[in-house]
Amino acid sequence: MNNGILLALVAYATYSWSDAAIKALGGQLSVFEIGFFLTLVSGTCIFLAKPRHERWAEFWRMKRPWAVQGRAVLGVASSVLSVVAFTSIPLAEVYAIIFLAPLFVTVLSIVFLKEQVGPWRWFAVVAGFAGVLLVVRPGFRALEFGHFASIVLALMGAVTVVLMRSLAPHEKQTTMLGYLIVYVLAFNAAAMVFTSITLPTPEQAVVLLVAGVFSASGHIILLRATRFAPANQLASTQYSQIVWAVVIGALLFNEEPDAWTVAGLAVIAGSGLLTVARERIRLGKVRWNPLNRNRV
Repeated sequence: MNNGILLALVAYATYSWSDAAIKALGGQLSVFEIGFFLTLVSGTCIFLAKPRHERWAEFWRMKRPWAVQGRAVLGVASSVLSVVAFTSIPLAEVYAIIFLAPLFVTVLSIVFLKEQVGPWRWFAVVAGFAGVLLVVRPGFRALEFGHFASIVLALMGAVTVVLMRSLAPHEKQTTMLGYLIVYVLAFNAAAMVFTSITLPTPEQAVVLLVAGVFSASGHIILLRATRFAPANQLASTQYSQIVWAVVIGALLFNEEPDAWTVAGLAVIAGSGLLTVARERIRLGKVRWNPLNRNRV
């Protein structure tokens, strides 16, 4: 197996365990406290693992300030919504919905970039939404706020992908990550002041540490993976998180998916992989970059 693909699979497994740690804290700490301490830990790890050719002391220098600020604001919203989603609904359902993001990119490209989309990519979009309906089954059971949070999270992820296309060639990684970390920490700190602040217990502190370290490790490992394989080749590996969601959910949270859920997850993964394949054939690239995770 290609070393880059293997590293990417490890990275997405690491992300999945970070998300599981966040889920384990649901009901114990507020959304803002989880977001603050998670970002504090992961941001510290990322700070220590910056690219060698960049300096954190210059992260504040921007060539496209409005786009950088917009990406950071999207990251703040995504940070809060992701904690809400993971702590309120099953892991598999969160991933099922947020994996609509690559399909949203296709729709946004039609609306804002006036791109032409062929029948196969339209089929992937329709199939992806059908897969989510199989997983969530609205009308047959109650929808929770976490489902709506996941939908908005997927849409924001797609907007970020489109935004990052204009940012990536011009801005440093430290600039984009630096502003994201600062914004998320500042927002969650302010929200904690106006809501409630609870000092984590030693057990909760360990879980927060695991969540933050694993999140940062996933980011760092993905960057290492791109040294062995182009990001385009790594895009499909993110769907391995669906498997991890099912396994972790069953082992730790007694979330055993039924046949409809499994079928829906398979349809979602298939539609996403079809989108990746068609973009690679038609455009020679994949616009859903696996490094465009919209939270720290």
